[in-house]
Order: sequence, then C-alpha cells, then structure tokens
Amino acid sequence: MSLPLSPIKCDDKRDEQHNKSAWFQFIKSVSTFKGDLASLTAPPFLLAPQSIVEYSTYWAEHPSLFISPAKEDHAEKRALRVLQWFISTLKHQHASKDENGKRKRMKPLNPFLGEIFLGKWLDNSGTTHLVTEQVSHHPPATAFKIWNDRHGIKNQLEGHVAPKAYFSSTINIDRKGYSIMHIDKYDEHHWISMPKVHVEGIMTFQIVPELSGISYIRSSSGYTSRINYSSKGWLRGKSNSFTATLYPSHDEKNSLYVLEGQWSNSYTIRNGKGEFLDTVDLSSLQRTPLQVEPVEAQHPLESRRAWKHVVDAINANDIFAVGHEKSRIENAQRALRMQEKEAGETWERRYFAEAKEDPIAERLSVGGKTKVTDDQDRMIWKFDERKYRRIMEGQRNGIESPTHARFDSGVGFVENEAEAKTGLR
Repeated sequence: MSLPLSPIKCDDKRDEQHNKSAWFQFIKSVSTFKGDLASLTAPPFLLAPQSIVEYSTYWAEHPSLFISPAKEDHAEKRALRVLQWFISTLKHQHASKDENGKRKRMKPLNPFLGEIFLGKWLDNSGTTHLVTEQVSHHPPATAFKIWNDRHGIKNQLEGHVAPKAYFSSTINIDRKGYSIMHIDKYDEHHWISMPKVHVEGIMTFQIVPELSGISYIRSSSGYTSRINYSSKGWLRGKSNSFTATLYPSHDEKNSLYVLEGQWSNSYTIRNGKGEFLDTVDLSSLQRTPLQVEPVEAQHPLESRRAWKHVVDAINANDIFAVGHEKSRIENAQRALRMQEKEAGETWERRYFAEAKEDPIAERLSVGGKTKVTDDQDRMIWKFDERKYRRIMEGQRNGIESPTHARFDSGVGFVENEAEAKTGLR
C-alpha cells in the first residue's frame, strides 16, 4: 500500500538558490567518485520525465529520412543519405531546450532491467515500428530494433547503446555499443558508432550537453563517413559544430562529400572539389509523433506505465514524491535481483538475446577488433524474431497482460514480478 504524501513543490525562482546548492554538492560528490556515475543519485530537480529507453525514438522521428536510403539506387549517394539521416537524429536527443525554447531537465531516469518501450510512427512513409528493451543494468545497456516493411528495409536498424559516465574536468559520457542499418533491397549494411557527450556550464549552472570526439558510419558497399564534433572555444567556433567527410573506405584522403555546420541548426554540403551543393536547415524538419498505447493498456514493464508516478511527481515539481516513488521501484528491483541470485536464476530478456559474435560488425567496425576492457565492450545483443512473433501471436489470440489499479505490477512490488514476466503484451 502506498503511503499518503504531502506534496513538497519547488518554485523555480524561490528555490533556484537551493537547486544551485544541491547541484554543486552533487558535482563535489561526482568529482571524487571512482567508477560509473550512473550509480549515483542525481538531485530530483535534474531528473527528466522520461527513461533512457525512450531515447531510441530519436533514431526515427523523421521517418521519411529514415527510409530514404532505400530509395536511392547509387551506393555512394545511399551512403550520403545515411549520413544525413544520422545527423538529423542528433538535435532533439542532445538539445538543452525543447521545441518551445524551455530548458529541458537533463538527467533521464535510469531504466530497470527488463524495462521495455514500444511504439510506431504512421505517416506517408508507412508504418515504422520500434521495440526497445533494457537488456542489462550493471553495466547498463539498452537494445533497440526499428523497421519499416513498406520500403524493403525490414531489419533496417538494430543496435544497443551502453553509456558509461565518468568525471574528468566535467561530466563525460562514453557511449559504447553500435547500430547496424540493413537495407534489404541492396543487401547492404551500415555500421554506426555514437559520439561522446560531455556537460558544459557545470560551474555557472547553465548546464548544456555537447558532443565531442569522432564517430563513424561504414557501409558494406565500400564507403565510410567520419564525423568530427567540436564546441565553442574561448576565442572562436560555435556550439554543436561538426564536420563530416564521406570517402571510399580504402582511400580516406579522397573526399567525396563534406558536410559542415551545426547539428542543432543547419549545415552545408560540398562535393570533394569544395563546390557548394546544398544547405540543410535542420530546424525546419517536422517530427512525426510516436504513437504508443495508453498507459492503462500497456504491459507492466513498459516504461511509461512503470514510471508513471515518478513522472507525475516530476511534472508537479513534487521533490518528495519523486524520491519516494523512485525509491519504491529501485528497492523492489534490488530485492528481485537478490531473489534471482539466491535461486540461481537470471532475468529472461523479452525481445532480445545475447550473442557471442557479430560477424557484420567485426567486418565493418572502424579499426576492426578492439581490445576488450570491460563488460560493456563484450556485450552483443540481437533482436530475437521468434520471441517477438510469439508475443504478437499471443496478442492476436486475445491473451492479455494483468491489470492493476496502481500500475505497479512487475516494478513497485516484488510479489508481482511473476505476473510481469508472464504477461504477453
């Protein structure tokens, strides 16, 4: 039974000084912490009203760009379209403000093991499907599968992201893992890595994420894109800057296309001779709304149902309720992991399975096989079509998952975990 709570709300102006104090205490703890910062508890005012599992939606919020490579017959231009699609996924994922110009809360909720997020986009591109699952908690890893059958690109995008946060002058996030886009029509694969993220403005309380380092896209048709990220310096440069170069994989010095600008605003495209081709205004792109089931119809392990009371408290600025509801979920999960350990059991993943190898990734990854340094480097997660079909068949046969008035099944109380494991939505 849930305890009655008296709301303790934060007024932005009145409590700004309190939030600053809490922030600097948090940074003090972070700066001396050894290990993955994901295990630390962030101040409630930093928490975003969504879980990390929802971040996979950024891959396909522009379905027309997502499927556009399948419509291009020339391999070189397909590689360019894949690169342009990738650049379009960065803005809303990393922007510090939402579409209305309001500053976003920067710390998403840490998913629990087995948390899932399902949805689809419907537009002129057809139906684009999304399945996401938190496949590991220690270390954290989120696996996803996105596909659109209409344009011959089923199995189009599959991958996993394993973030590792650490402190070195500022908060840094190294995103291990990779994605592979597969285009059925051409039997073509594109291996994709993610850039690093660091937090700027930690001493001024003007907190913004920034991308850094290099990421790559390499295709089985023989083309590679190298994307260099940079931020505003002391004397020159702009925030959110990037330069992307597309070249034949065997000849890095032979630039075919160069894209340059800001991933949050616009960029230009030039050919290898430096001749101007086009300007792309990213701010003009219209996002297609993701459709999800109503919370009351979702499986108990679906993210928005599981975190409903935490999100409600975040949106109400009720910091006491945020901590209370968040602790209920986390404590129940710790107890469940202990029960599994004592019984010699492990959590069965719902839509994905761990693989020992991925020949496509090994062949296409930039640098080839890299030295394995920790568990995040070892993880390979693949979408399990048989599991997915079994669940879909169960839905068609009218099998329903259990319903509970408070939506706590499988998350809030340990005794309800068995029902959450067997529910077929």
